[in-house]
Amino acid sequence: MIYTITFNPSLDYYVQVNNIKSGVVNRTTSERLAVGGKGVNVSLALKELGEDTLALGFVAGFTGKFIREKVAALGLNHDFIEVAGQSRINVKIKSNTETDINGTGAYVSPQDVNKLSRKLKGLLKEGDWLVVCGSIPPSLPETVYADLFKKLHAVSGVKLVVDACGRTLKETLKYRPFLIKPNIYELCDLFGLTAVPDVENVYACARKLQQAGARNVIVSMGSSGAAMVTETEQSLFVRAARGQLVNSVGAGDSMIAGFIHNYINTGNYFAALNYATAAGSACAFTKNLATREQIEYIESLML
Repeated sequence: MIYTITFNPSLDYYVQVNNIKSGVVNRTTSERLAVGGKGVNVSLALKELGEDTLALGFVAGFTGKFIREKVAALGLNHDFIEVAGQSRINVKIKSNTETDINGTGAYVSPQDVNKLSRKLKGLLKEGDWLVVCGSIPPSLPETVYADLFKKLHAVSGVKLVVDACGRTLKETLKYRPFLIKPNIYELCDLFGLTAVPDVENVYACARKLQQAGARNVIVSMGSSGAAMVTETEQSLFVRAARGQLVNSVGAGDSMIAGFIHNYINTGNYFAALNYATAAGSACAFTKNLATREQIEYIESLML
């Protein structure tokens, strides 16, 4: 089983505005609502790929009720914990450029996190995957991912996957996550780089993250593709497919889902990285998360 955790799921409000202008009233040309949050997106993408997945996390208020209803309508297995406040609403504005306005989120207490850890201890077993990714509500410390892993440390044989940034990511490395996936800008922030590095320097930074504890590191590089260093001492690079950017939301989450799905089935790092990159590209080329058929079509163009 593949479990995902979203500490801060959202209701995403997408609006299209032609030639948006600051300081005046703008009218939308189209609108839509969708559930969001990185872990939820990973679970939805895994479900599309035929994997058994359960989405965990925290929801609150009327927006939390909508999130539950929406994921249930999509056929996604979930077991969210109800907390105080309101789940956030994120506004995604599509115009000449993409602009995101992300909400703060619900109030998640340390007691709520303890409830999640007890739930996970009853669920996790050897061979399972646990994917923890996304932003953290302001009520919790930056160390909350690592604190959760410490509580689960007695559960052996679980592959941990982390998609986070800054201190939140660094604190998890001592728990030897099977995979981490910073994007190129998060990598620059981690190492204080003022310019985007070339692939060789990406490898060098990724190896430092391995030395700190990560077993495998993927660095997503947007339209340039993805680089990876593996625990088998491979340095891999895959170019992204070419296409028209429609929506970048969920592309990184689709990469994680694509990698896990392919690695489970092949055990091959390069094949999994190639499929992950195809999944990320396919997502970027469509309005919603990509279908399996769309991903496999993009992958065929990359071979």
